[in-house]
Amino acid sequence: MNVRFFKPYITGNEIKYIRDIIDNVRDMSGDAVYTRKVHAWFERRYRVPKALMTTSGTTALEMAVKLLNLRPGDEVITPSFTFSSTVNAILLANGLRAVFAEIDPSTLNIDPADIARKITAKTKALMVVHYAGVSVDMDAIMKLAKKHQLKVVEDAAQGIVAKYRGKYLGTIGDFGCLSFHDTKNITCGEGGVLLINSKQTVIHEAAEIMREKGTNRSKFFRGLVDKYTWVNIGSSYLPSDLLAAFLYAQLEQVDKIISLRRRRWDYYFKKLTPYAAKGLFQLPGITSGAEPNAHIFYILLPTGKQRDEVLAGLRAKGIAASFHYIPLHSAPQGIAAGGDPQALPVTTAVSERLLRLPLFSQITRIEQDYVINNLLKCLNV
Repeated sequence: MNVRFFKPYITGNEIKYIRDIIDNVRDMSGDAVYTRKVHAWFERRYRVPKALMTTSGTTALEMAVKLLNLRPGDEVITPSFTFSSTVNAILLANGLRAVFAEIDPSTLNIDPADIARKITAKTKALMVVHYAGVSVDMDAIMKLAKKHQLKVVEDAAQGIVAKYRGKYLGTIGDFGCLSFHDTKNITCGEGGVLLINSKQTVIHEAAEIMREKGTNRSKFFRGLVDKYTWVNIGSSYLPSDLLAAFLYAQLEQVDKIISLRRRRWDYYFKKLTPYAAKGLFQLPGITSGAEPNAHIFYILLPTGKQRDEVLAGLRAKGIAASFHYIPLHSAPQGIAAGGDPQALPVTTAVSERLLRLPLFSQITRIEQDYVINNLLKCLNV
């Protein structure tokens, strides 16, 4: 048997909406009919003042950091256990410095206590990552932010409709960034959204201008100016409306998709709990107050050597298991950016020991049992 690592859930309306654009010769460029539907969906459901679809979660992060208006030499504290996009967004913005912080060994999210130890006079913002769709301890984060007057960007790339104490991830800090990459719970292949949580229209307008090549084109289309022109530095962060049409079909059924994933996640957790209790591995931890979205199911093996052996054993049986992030603080670019390869021992150990199991909405009980049985065989159980 072969078990895929992931498989996008197709609702059935994706092609219908794309066909609507083609058959009716609708505008296929950014901010057309379906992009506006996506924006309205997020603003209504998430109750955010402004949502803007982007070409990726990466470009949403880049926009968010630029909108903080930080100065060269300012520091942004971020986890090392994340994808390169998180830290690239910091380093691409006007001479900022990324400071790597440790993670909590239970949730694998950034550790607020280590953030507190690393705040200096140069610290101006926090970039937190909600790993696996499980919320960071946002009470602690926002308390630190308030105390030290720091901005907060939530990298909620994996966190669609996940919550913390009743609030959607991405709506708690100053900005939230989500991804709709092919591997995410809902997808349009590539895409993202920037959530702007401030009600200040000056920030909304700055984001629109940045996203529209530095022009006030958005104002023109709303009839607020009689022509548009270049007013600031920007780039093209608008995805095609074809991608927005695909995404809108996914958003319409997001609750069904997440429900299906949660059932599969819960089945893994239930079946593997007795073996975790024996100390064979560690199961995912959940932050108090978090409502996850079942994006990832992972286990932590006792050693890196054992993780590698189990991973090879599963792949030999046709199971597309995987590891996850290589810590950024010890990567070549991370070192060049000031990271210390000997720092962050928890992050390093977690990266070496983490094993991700196949998880997607349509994975069958037979496939999950096959994964579980072969995992236990690899562990000589």
